[in-house]
Amino acid sequence: MALESGIAQRVEAFIAAGRPSAREQNIDDRRAGYIASTVLAGETESRVQVEDIELETMTFRVVSPRGAMGNLPCVIYYHGGCFVSGGFATHDNQLRQLAWYSGCRVIAVQYRLAPEHTFPAAHDDAEKGANIIWKYAEKLGVDRTRITLAGDSAGGHLAFVCALRLKAAQQWQPAQLVLIYPMLDATAGFESYTRNGQDYIITRDTLLSGYEMYMPQTDLYHPEVSPLWRDDFNGLPPTHIITAEFDPLCDEGEALYHRLQKQAVDCTCQRYLGVIHGFFQLGGVSQTARNAMRDVAWRVATHE
Repeated sequence: MALESGIAQRVEAFIAAGRPSAREQNIDDRRAGYIASTVLAGETESRVQVEDIELETMTFRVVSPRGAMGNLPCVIYYHGGCFVSGGFATHDNQLRQLAWYSGCRVIAVQYRLAPEHTFPAAHDDAEKGANIIWKYAEKLGVDRTRITLAGDSAGGHLAFVCALRLKAAQQWQPAQLVLIYPMLDATAGFESYTRNGQDYIITRDTLLSGYEMYMPQTDLYHPEVSPLWRDDFNGLPPTHIITAEFDPLCDEGEALYHRLQKQAVDCTCQRYLGVIHGFFQLGGVSQTARNAMRDVAWRVATHE
């Protein structure tokens, strides 16, 4: 399938500019560029309440549908950014839209970023943040029995590894996982890294430079670096995986679907056509992104 038109225009401009490499950007420019891209996220959803809070030295953004009362289903959300960028500012619109369309309380976790903080800092923060939300569920207005762990890209990786850590700890489990084009395999061995690795804005270099900054001294097959290859998935909650046709990560997301099925996990996977890595944040220029937001919102709202 061809690229969706609003995305095709941006891909053409990227190629015309000489395919600028994230490796050649300093980290401040890379982070600023990500924030600048939020103009493509569409209109800001205003029918929500947004509050930043601190609990046990960690910072969270709590986004609730306006007028919501009592304990609601909750999405614990981990933002993307290849472990080196992103935060509340880059994902504000997605968090707002997800809260409004789902009727759930969406709580984003601010985790430490590389290169200032290397592996396993973000992983530890992801787990700690989830446990804090579970501990303070009553105070936060969260129904403990209906917590979804979700995230995009590096955030999808963190949601997945966090679920594996929670399973191993045997204290509590989320009701489900929603992994949006997750980073799963630091070896970059799948064919989609070649097929989609150069032209589609979030390139092979973008993704691998993120791994290199966050995990500079770590074995690429470490079970929390490339969790795709683990054999301890049995007992994970139902999992939904989103992939994008023109994403370097497309193949590994779909490989995870097959590996989860083989290990007896209730799993679904949907490939969105005509779109690139990061499309979930392009609702201002992409109908597919708007559709995906409603699909995710429906999934987290209706799952029992």
